Amino acid sequence: MIPDYQTLMRPVLACAVAGETRIGDAVEHLANQLGLTPDECAELLPSGKQSRFANRVNWAKAYLAKAGLVENTRRGYFRITQRGQAALADVTATINNAYLDQFKEFQDFKAKVNEADGANAATTAQASAPFSAQVGTETPDEALRKAHSAITGALATDLLDRVRKATPAFFEKLIVELLLAMGYGGTSEEAGRALGQSGDDGVDGVIDQDPLGVDQIFVQAKRYAEGNNIGAGAIRDFYGALSLKKAHKGIFVTTSAFSQPAVDTARGLGSRIVLIDGLQLSRLMIRYNVGCRDEDVLHLKKVDEDFFEA
Repeated sequence: MIPDYQTLMRPVLACAVAGETRIGDAVEHLANQLGLTPDECAELLPSGKQSRFANRVNWAKAYLAKAGLVENTRRGYFRITQRGQAALADVTATINNAYLDQFKEFQDFKAKVNEADGANAATTAQASAPFSAQVGTETPDEALRKAHSAITGALATDLLDRVRKATPAFFEKLIVELLLAMGYGGTSEEAGRALGQSGDDGVDGVIDQDPLGVDQIFVQAKRYAEGNNIGAGAIRDFYGALSLKKAHKGIFVTTSAFSQPAVDTARGLGSRIVLIDGLQLSRLMIRYNVGCRDEDVLHLKKVDEDFFEA
């Protein structure tokens, strides 16, 4: 299990006892010392740009620096200070945010963070929560991503509920618009269209994958309530409809879910039929801004080390 960043503070300090230390070497050394598995070492943040463990080591080092227990020497390197050596020598001390709070430099750092966030008296305690020993097991960026995930999850639920209440015609049109937003059909205005009429042979929509419509993807859309899952029979019927149209590709979308026999049936047909259940549908709508829009954009920034490189 990957330790939280506060648990890593003492080990990070210990890494610098011998002198100036490269942060990358500290990450590798601590991973070996803690016995992390290859999967744990390789686990990435949602951004995909840094490992979760390296991120936590860097945050531990950053907070230690704010409290004056270590100091940055040059790009990617740090060393322990006399204050840090004293902290490390106290084997009874639990080095965490609560411990760092005894130092004025760390208190000033927290005050500046709150001031930069525009925190008022009513929200100061909440803004300081990441620095407390009880709450601060997550790094600030992990907490931000967790909050984003919760907001996205609530939005996905709301979207799916609205789609289930919409008319069948609206649902079929939605699916075609989503597929076009995902890049299917190219740029042609007529690349995607909802069918949804009697005599459509069990197909609700079609996407042209080329300007001439030579290669097409047919769509089946089932707007079902939660719990009314799609069975294997519906998959076989759709496969039959594709065969009648001499189609090679099909997408089956539902606002509910697929039973295991349905999944097994689709898998047995190879890559010819792709299944999209309600949860995946709502997530795709969010990803491609179909039925929702950006309300605000937050950019996570970090120091540009190259700018300050001598």
